Amino acid sequence: MPRSSAPIVVAHLDESCLGNGRDSDNRGGAGGLIETRTASGIQRRDFWISDPATTNNRMALEGAATLLELLAARGARLRVLVVSDSEYLVRGICEWVPGWISRGWRRKRGPIENLERWQRLVRAAQLHDVHWNWVRGHFGHAKNEYADHLAVQAARLQTRSDGAVPSGFEAWLEAKRKKRQYLTYDPDQSFTETEAQLA
Repeated sequence: MPRSSAPIVVAHLDESCLGNGRDSDNRGGAGGLIETRTASGIQRRDFWISDPATTNNRMALEGAATLLELLAARGARLRVLVVSDSEYLVRGICEWVPGWISRGWRRKRGPIENLERWQRLVRAAQLHDVHWNWVRGHFGHAKNEYADHLAVQAARLQTRSDGAVPSGFEAWLEAKRKKRQYLTYDPDQSFTETEAQLA
């Protein structure tokens, strides 16, 4: 089967919930770095969302759905590689959801937690050709760490980007390099290697 010729987008996502697991209203956020290749080079955009009372898992689902809906607003079907450190998100969409759908959105035992959010994500994913990739969090992945930075800031400040906005990744990376981090890291080469997974 031939590969799609649709444009490729790579998105690095993360989520945050301040006080996750505590029995109270916990502020949360999710954010992402969106990368695509254009005629003038690699374009990077950011987005972030927040919720005053949530969990890590909810924010992972809402962040991924928001990303895919934002991309759909461009009016084209895309090849999207979603990179996330949320095992709940990646394992859920790849392994659990097909079984739930085949059983009419039911689990073998008990109700599906966050059902409406899963259903929203499935609808959003149908707008594109989506691939999912899990990475270990806080393991030196610069773009995952940047997405974490966006998510934590959104959770703390309870802000939203209102769409995809010009990225602050390069300034963030430069600040890290001044602290002797990521000195040999090439973000464009990283994108090219990740992009190749869908080419």
